[in-house]
Amino acid sequence: MPSTVIASYDYDPDTSVLRVRFVSGLVYEYQQVPLEIFQAMKKAFSKGTFLNQQIKGNYPFRRVELGNQ
Repeated sequence: MPSTVIASYDYDPDTSVLRVRFVSGLVYEYQQVPLEIFQAMKKAFSKGTFLNQQIKGNYPFRRVELGNQ
């Protein structure tokens, strides 16, 4: 199901970084995210709810400035 909050996301297994692009255009990178969490997010019915409940507040993050993508 398409998300109303998340435009796209990808995961780098070499660095354990989950990059999330929101429909607003903001991009955040969540670090130290285990592969299992990323795989669970892919299977989640609501990606936004999963992000809020399982990732935000549990992993360090940084906002990626638009010129640094």
